[in-house]
Amino acid sequence: MPSPKPVRLGVNVLASGRHDAAWKTFSDPASLSTDIDAFLRIARVAEKGKIDALFLADGPGGLVDEALHRPWRALDPVTLLAALSQATSHIGLVATTSTIFGHPYTVARQIASLDHISKGRAAWNIITSQTPVALAAYGLPHGFDQDERYRRATEFVEIVTGLWDSLPREAVVADRDRHVFVDKARVRPIAIEGRHFSASGALSAPVGPQGRPVIFQAGQSEDSKAFGARYADALFTGQRLIGPAKKFYADVKALARSHGRDPDQLLVMPGLFPIVGSTEAEALRRKADLDAGLDIAFLRAELARHFALDPDDLPLDAPLPYALIEAAEPRVPIASRWPRKQILAEAVEHGWTVRQAALSNIVGGHRMIVGPPEVIAADILHWLDSGAADGFNLNIDVQTSGLEDIVDAVLPLLRKAGRFRDEYTGRTLRHHLGLDPYIDPRDAAPLPRTGTGR
Repeated sequence: MPSPKPVRLGVNVLASGRHDAAWKTFSDPASLSTDIDAFLRIARVAEKGKIDALFLADGPGGLVDEALHRPWRALDPVTLLAALSQATSHIGLVATTSTIFGHPYTVARQIASLDHISKGRAAWNIITSQTPVALAAYGLPHGFDQDERYRRATEFVEIVTGLWDSLPREAVVADRDRHVFVDKARVRPIAIEGRHFSASGALSAPVGPQGRPVIFQAGQSEDSKAFGARYADALFTGQRLIGPAKKFYADVKALARSHGRDPDQLLVMPGLFPIVGSTEAEALRRKADLDAGLDIAFLRAELARHFALDPDDLPLDAPLPYALIEAAEPRVPIASRWPRKQILAEAVEHGWTVRQAALSNIVGGHRMIVGPPEVIAADILHWLDSGAADGFNLNIDVQTSGLEDIVDAVLPLLRKAGRFRDEYTGRTLRHHLGLDPYIDPRDAAPLPRTGTGR
């Protein structure tokens, strides 16, 4: 019998925590978004727990309306992760950048640099979103339709990965006698001419310690699944109910197989928002105390935006107006379609009021679970063993206390079940995730597999 799958875990890094009212629990919250010491504390606790990776979500563009109500991601993710790499030695570093804005050469060089600086712990999380604030920041009058958006993303990724492979380590010969540092005959320059992007030549950074940085991809649409199954090593997705999650999981594994890939080499890691207490009552009390600090009017307006309704259409303590919501569906913006679908599915299952649906939306389309460590650990294993996930990207309510609860109380239970590592057994993120070392297809001799990465 094959051994049970090990649990893969990332931590979504926000200085105050993922709960919208987390920042109100700090004595001096104004500097949190740019406080490197706050991020260092998170990184050190996560590495103490032997967690796979720090995950820095991000969205291109300037200040967004949400930032008027809660701390936002102020620092550039690659720059921040480069700093965190010097205070850690094992944990992976996942940086989010867009394939819609900027140029692939810049991203290729940034992520390759991070991989070398961290000695093989870098990953690129691909997003394809094109929010109004991002379009305005980059001076674009309009975005791209769905087909064009993914055509643009495909060209972007082809150039980035081509550049990552363009300077093999063997090409850096440093031959004193011949006065040759790089053997030009071994360089693999690219020459890609696309509709949206073009690039030629070789990257100045040689192939890194992992062979190629890990590629994450965020999304859940049909186009996103197809794109991720072709290019990604791991998918970050929003899945709130186990039934749809199992279908998503089966779909992407089948798509990976259709591309000639080993489906075990494509991980599915939904977001998960655990709120932990020593008992169920304590966990519920922690959530209630945090929820008391929320701006419910703002949350109702956010919910209305996902439904393409006016906030006045949603009386807080009334049932969700399903007929009105369905009638407004044609007006729902692309970015709100998946959160809308997820919220509605869960609302129907639990019979939520508008207030309950609005409070659920603080997790950004991800699943919340509130309870003691035993419940959290059992839930994680149930999803893995049911074929709904390979692991989770954890959203922590308040940093670092919520993360310490995971590290000190939940992870020991996963270790006791033989499903999570006691120590890091390798140095690269590929190893942690149990992914094979990347080998350029032009090179004949494959390297041995990394093993489980437990």
